[in-house]
Amino acid sequence: MLQDPLTINKLIVLYMLNRVSFPMTTAQVSDFILEKDYMNFLTLQQVISELTEAKLIQPKTIRNRTQLSITEEGRSTLHFFENRVGDAIKEDINSYFREKEYSLRNEVSILGDYYKSTSGEYEARLVARDRDIRLVDITLSVPTEETAAAICDNWQKKNQEIYQFLVRQLF
Repeated sequence: MLQDPLTINKLIVLYMLNRVSFPMTTAQVSDFILEKDYMNFLTLQQVISELTEAKLIQPKTIRNRTQLSITEEGRSTLHFFENRVGDAIKEDINSYFREKEYSLRNEVSILGDYYKSTSGEYEARLVARDRDIRLVDITLSVPTEETAAAICDNWQKKNQEIYQFLVRQLF
């Protein structure tokens, strides 16, 4: 059973998620997996679905991005079967993170999401964090969904400028 390609593919995804201290988006995982041709898109979707059903990974959707984190049960499973992931694959993953870890982390550390509040307004929630520390957590109430979406989009583009502005003004 452990030589089953689908099982190896699951272990590759678990190894990737275990290798970092932050959640990765499905797009980030897909980019690496598809670039290295470890599996095709449909197989990757099946792998993610089965890992989620087995509670080995935890997805969290924020606006149009789904972030994946390995669970404790996933870590335990990986611990027992990690030797099934080839050294060449592990080195590809480790090399990928050496090159891109900062940009990958930054991409998932800046979050912007909005929702309709009970008052009928829209609330845009903007978060910037570094590892497990929240640097900024702001909620803005606005009258329309379009405005809330625009605020979230601009937060993704201008978060560093806004953070620096707030620090200069408040300190």
